[in-house]
Amino acid sequence: MASRLNIGRRGRDRAQISPEAPALDVQRTEAHGLSWINLQAPTERAGDWLAEHYEFHPLDLEDVRSRRRQRAKIDVYETYVFVVLHFPRFDKGAGRMMPAELNVFVADNLVITIPKEPMKALQGLWRRCQQQSEADKHMSRGSGHLFYEIVDTMFDYCFPILDKIGFKLDAIEDELFEGSSDESVRDISQAKHEILNYRKIIKPQRPTLRELEEPLQRYTPHDLELYFDDIVDKNERIWDLLENYKEVVESLEATNESVITHRLNEILRTLTVLSAIVLPLTLIAGIYGMNTEGLPFASSGSASFLVPIGLMVISMVGMLSWFRRKKWL
Repeated sequence: MASRLNIGRRGRDRAQISPEAPALDVQRTEAHGLSWINLQAPTERAGDWLAEHYEFHPLDLEDVRSRRRQRAKIDVYETYVFVVLHFPRFDKGAGRMMPAELNVFVADNLVITIPKEPMKALQGLWRRCQQQSEADKHMSRGSGHLFYEIVDTMFDYCFPILDKIGFKLDAIEDELFEGSSDESVRDISQAKHEILNYRKIIKPQRPTLRELEEPLQRYTPHDLELYFDDIVDKNERIWDLLENYKEVVESLEATNESVITHRLNEILRTLTVLSAIVLPLTLIAGIYGMNTEGLPFASSGSASFLVPIGLMVISMVGMLSWFRRKKWL
């Protein structure tokens, strides 16, 4: 446990530190003696605002300011707890799944959230807490319970993303034997990258989630063990679904490769049959095209044309019949 730190507010609660600095979006809501501050701002500005108003540890403020993604962790002090968690977010610009980092300070009657990327679920919960009924539900049992509500809401938001991946895999499976190979390969590759990126987000913070209950218990009047066990259970369910999806997408990839190989074999078989049929026709045409004496019907007027054509037709029909008997066609 780190040394004791005073987190009392200092200075005035201003939304702008200096006239030259861009204004911060400091969202504050209070109910039942509990304050929830949500900083929707660039991380450097959020760190400066926290440094001016609270006496958090400089290393924690450095993590808030940093543009590098921090690992999932929990830092416990005598007067507050600092938590870093990650949640999946689909980046439309990059066209792929990206981790969204959430920094949270939890103290007595105080919760400060600093999302480093926009989080719809977090913003939705904050708006709901503006209503008295929702504030009574989420903010009446201490800052530790509010933190649980925030994390629980973020994990609930993970399941619709998983459902979309599941629907995409079902669509790929349905279209695997109907769509073009290029489209199937692209769709499978995209789904595979989404699953792998999701796994990279969820896996590193599994140990951190198991350690949350004990340090946050002091900030709520009731037992949090069952609540945080529920969060761990949701995380494990997400991981199990990702494991299943990983196996499904690998199976789809193998099936698609088999389909491509089968189609390629069909094309090669067709070309081979055509080559085998054309070969004797070419031979007959070559023989009768040598203009040598002694060939049957070579100097018999119209017969010199009809006989080679007849031989070609007989050869073609005979080879097609033989291929069908062998079940090659």
